[in-house]
Parts: sequence; C-alpha cells; structure tokens
Amino acid sequence: MIKPLALLIVLPISCMLSAQPIPLAQRLHKAHDSYREGTLTQRRFKHKEVQALIQSRRENPLYEVTKVGESFEGREITMIKVGHGPHTALLWTQMHGDEPTATMAIFDILNFLEAKNDGFEDLRKQLLDSTTLYIVPMLNPDGAERYQRRTAQGIDMNRDALYLQTPEGRILKELQQTLKPEFGFNLHDQSPRYSAGRSPKVATISFLATAYDYDRNINPVREKSMKMIVRMNRLLQLFIPGQVARYADDHEPRAFGDNVQKWGTTLILIESGGYLGDPEKQYIRQLNFVAILSGLSAVADGTLAAENRDDYYQIPENGRYLFDLLVRNATVKQGTKTYQTDLGINRNEVNYANATKFFTYSKVEEYGDLSTHYGSEELNAEGYLMERGKVYPTPLKNISEAAKLNPVALWKQGYTYLTVQSSTTPSRNLGLYFTVQPFHILRGTSAPTTAPDLGDTATFVLKKDGKVRYVVINGYAHDVEKPFKKTGNGIVE
Repeated sequence: MIKPLALLIVLPISCMLSAQPIPLAQRLHKAHDSYREGTLTQRRFKHKEVQALIQSRRENPLYEVTKVGESFEGREITMIKVGHGPHTALLWTQMHGDEPTATMAIFDILNFLEAKNDGFEDLRKQLLDSTTLYIVPMLNPDGAERYQRRTAQGIDMNRDALYLQTPEGRILKELQQTLKPEFGFNLHDQSPRYSAGRSPKVATISFLATAYDYDRNINPVREKSMKMIVRMNRLLQLFIPGQVARYADDHEPRAFGDNVQKWGTTLILIESGGYLGDPEKQYIRQLNFVAILSGLSAVADGTLAAENRDDYYQIPENGRYLFDLLVRNATVKQGTKTYQTDLGINRNEVNYANATKFFTYSKVEEYGDLSTHYGSEELNAEGYLMERGKVYPTPLKNISEAAKLNPVALWKQGYTYLTVQSSTTPSRNLGLYFTVQPFHILRGTSAPTTAPDLGDTATFVLKKDGKVRYVVINGYAHDVEKPFKKTGNGIVE
C-alpha cells in the first residue's frame, strides 16, 4: 500500500508544477500592452532614448541607478537595481548593438514592476521580495548608435571575455565578479532565417544553456540554466508552438556566456529571431516579457528545481533551412538549353537616416536544388519560365515620377526596370537607395542581360505560354492577376 500512496502524493505535485505557470504566462501575455514602453516602437533607437528612460527612474525609491562605466566613445553605461531578495540576477541587453528586442522588453518589465492595482500584486511582491535584479540595458551603446553588431573598436564583445580589449567587456566581467549573481540573462537577437530544427517554422525564440568546458559537462550551475530554459520553452509553446529552438552547446572559450557559466553564474542565453509580419519585433518583445518574468517567477516561488533538465534536449536545434523567399522549380533557358532550378532569396537590411531606419535589398543567396529548405514565403514556379524583366522605354525625369505609373499594367507587359534621365542623375555613384514604388530603378547602371544568377539582385519575371504571371521585384513576389493594393519595396541602383 505504500507505493500507491506515494503516487497519490507525487502526481498532484507534478500536475501543479505543469499547470500553475500556464495561467500566469497567459495573463502576462494578455496584459503586456498595459506595460509596453511607448517611447520604443521600432528597433533602431539610440543611447539617448535609453538613458532618458533610465534617468526618469533615478528619483523612484523602487530603484538604485548607478553609472558602471563608459563605452569606448565615452557613452555612459548604467545599471538599474530593483528588488531586495536573496536570489540575484544580472540581466544585460545589446552587447551587440543591433540586437535591441530585449532592451524594449526590459523597459516593459520595469513598467510592470512599477504598476499598481492591476491584479498582479502577489507576483510583483514575490518577485521584489525574493529576487534582486541588476539590469544593464544597452551594454554596447556605440554599436547601437551605428546599429551594428560590433563595438566602436570593431570587436565582437561576446568574444572578448578573455582578452577584455573592450571597456564594455571589462564592465561586464567586473559586474559578474563583484555582484556574483546567481543567474545571468544574456539577451540577444538572431537572424530571422533560423528554423526550429529541420522544419519550415522560424525559430522565433532560441535558447542556450552555455557549456563551460569542451566536454559539455553539467554541474549544478549549468543544470539550473537548463531547467530555466525548459520552463520558459514550455510556456512559450502556448504562443508560438513549434517555433522555439536551441543552439548547439559547443564550448566557445572566448564567449561571455560560456565564461559566466564557468565563473559560477547560471547563464541563460535568449535569442530573439523572426516572426512573420513582425519586422520591428514588437510581438517578439512581448514574448521576451512573458519568458523573463515567468523564469524569474520560477526562481521566486521555488518551483524551478522540479523541472526536468533532460527536457532541454527535446527542444530542436537551430537550423539553417530558411530563406525569406524560396522560388521552386523555375525553368531557366540558357542558350538553347533549359533546366529547372530553385532560388533562395534573402532580403538584407540597409541602414539609412543615421541608422534610425532601414530598407531591404535582396539577393539570390542560393541556386539549385533546395528541396531540403523552406521559405518564409514560397512561390511554386513549376511550368514557368524565368526571364529578366524589360526596361521601360521612357526614362523618368526623376524617381518620384514612378508614382504615376500603373505597376500591374507594366508588369503584365514584362517591365520591371525603370530608368532616370541622365541629366538629372549625378555622374558619381550614389549607391543603393529605395523607393516605395514596386520597380527596380536604374540610376546610371545597366540592366542585367539575363535572368538573375547567384549573388544577383532578385528581380525577374515568371512566364507561362508567353504571358507574365508573377514578377519578383527586389525579392518581393507579386501575382499580376491579383490587385496591387500596397506600396512596394522597390530598389534604386
């Protein structure tokens, strides 16, 4: 009779573990808009905007705000301390300057911790009484100013844990060594083209419990990071089923994540990837908000220990199986011969306006058999002949004149390229630019003579029986038999 009784005792506890965090995560997800920091609505914000949000909290008794150092170019790096509990956590964002999703989520979390009478009083009290959070938003402000990964020195800070050539890296190590936090949250963005395993699903969030040695051993410090990721993954599946992945845990001896784990802090690396229709990652910031608060809640209420670390390995690894647009089975004519091919097309972001905005410039990244890959968008071109588009015979006086043209009417005739009168175009190379009109505008450059090949800009037409059915302009596909209702993503060369 002892064993059945034991089962009666254990099973309800297990059920409670799996059930209790779920309604909390659902409530946080639903309530997120109430805490969204309204001054951060797009990814390319600057140091001054982050500092303004930090400085506005200096007089709030909830926080301790401390300058912890300066970047290579002299920008202040600031830490916010909140809470007074025994479980300590150091959270840092934007050690890569062009990875800002978690920075937005961190200020949403601060807004949450400041709120009152919203139904989360018990959680808020538990977090503040049980944890002490040390938060460093925007660790690499010089990189953020340029919206680039590396520091002003051209160094990848996440490979500077040993040499400490960057002042920003020295700040991070000093904080870890002096605070000795129990937990560390290393918050990043990753390419939106990672897949969750070998699947067509984008890895919207990826995790890593970093390895502290080449043998990838698991000590109690690393085990806690695996359990934390198991908890956060289970909850994120409620909102992005099948779109959570993990990095391979090969040891990188230069990386901060691996070394922070080695130095005794349980390190959770979170990477924000892509989500279709969310170019500014506003939904992904919401997922960060839910995941981080849910993870901290598991620490505060003591339920983290009951998670099964082996479930960590059930999360699929990040895969490289996605393109932004995958055109399948297009027929290409080369001389007198024809063959079928797939085209993997990616749209790359190009910064402008002092790196506060961007436009996209596409390239054919892969060519050939892509049957093992997927596209965030796919176009089945079987039975269609791929050709370069034609150049519209009348040059424009200026680029704005493109707005007067009917895109669909021209596409049906095979026109994808426009030119600008040479008298209005300076002879010097103006470089890439963009237009909201869905054309490829040539500004002193010649149109291609053949359909695009590997490395070329993805502009072409797809024909069947001599008639154009699809056009692809700068990597964006349009069906000429459907109304064109929005502005395009044209390119100016």
